[in-house]
Amino acid sequence: MELFIAQNIKKQYANHLALNKVSISVNKQRIFGLLGPNGAGKTTLIRIINQITAPDDGKLFFAGERLIPKHTAEIGYLPEERGLYKKMKVGEQALYLAQLKGLSRHEALIRLKKWFERMDIQAWWDKKVEELSKGMQQKVQFIITVIHEPQLLIFDEPFSGFDPINVNILKEEILQLRDKGATIIFSTHNMSSVEELCDDIALIDKAEKILDGGVKDIKQQYKDNIYEVLCNSMNDEINDVLKPGYRMIEKAEEGSLTRLKIKVPPHTHSNELLQNLIQYVEIHEYRELLPSMNDIFIRKVNEASGNESMNQIANNL
Repeated sequence: MELFIAQNIKKQYANHLALNKVSISVNKQRIFGLLGPNGAGKTTLIRIINQITAPDDGKLFFAGERLIPKHTAEIGYLPEERGLYKKMKVGEQALYLAQLKGLSRHEALIRLKKWFERMDIQAWWDKKVEELSKGMQQKVQFIITVIHEPQLLIFDEPFSGFDPINVNILKEEILQLRDKGATIIFSTHNMSSVEELCDDIALIDKAEKILDGGVKDIKQQYKDNIYEVLCNSMNDEINDVLKPGYRMIEKAEEGSLTRLKIKVPPHTHSNELLQNLIQYVEIHEYRELLPSMNDIFIRKVNEASGNESMNQIANNL
């Protein structure tokens, strides 16, 4: 069931078309990756969802209702451009912002204490923000974003500036928030994070959506029918024993074993290749190689750029 829907959103800034009839559906208790190159239109769409700016055309729905200002209380937004008051003390500022989000002072103190302990920053409560490292400041802002437990959380490049240990901590927190009922829109350039966190994605390029769906479904859709096999070395040439239509594309020796990459015809069942090989070699590992989200991202953006170039050529003829 959808928590948020955008239908045919269009936004124009002077001579720049930021979004051109973009539609997305974000299901409840899922992590939705909003992807695209710089300048694709992601930040514009996020600002429209947060009602910072309005679309020129299109419709927006939240929890089955037309999106209106009251829904802002049910949204938590962590922008890429962080913003804390540098001269204020950390605890004082967190308490002030939590109360702005509708929490009583008592409830805000209880929740902040728990979060500061979880993020291991309780010792910084009485420090000024300017005394904190960038990573520490981002932890504080993350806490402020989630403290009122909104239905929808929007994270724009949340791992920027974090070291690997803190990135993993934040990933675990995001997954726990989803498991506890939150719905999350997650905008990033880091495709490995998309693989780890996202249930669904939409890819925007040059103001238009060019791909969307479940991460697992998309990886299946763009697979290249390639299998990786680790087997004992064999005397025969592998291509000589493969069935027609099968082709070895890579071979590497690993001690007494050989690692093969074999491309099979479309719609071939994995067992068919396995049955073919076990007549000649002993199999130690066997798996299908699916494309990474990074590979798919690059492929789709290049395809879109190629189509645009072809359209420009056609228009000039």
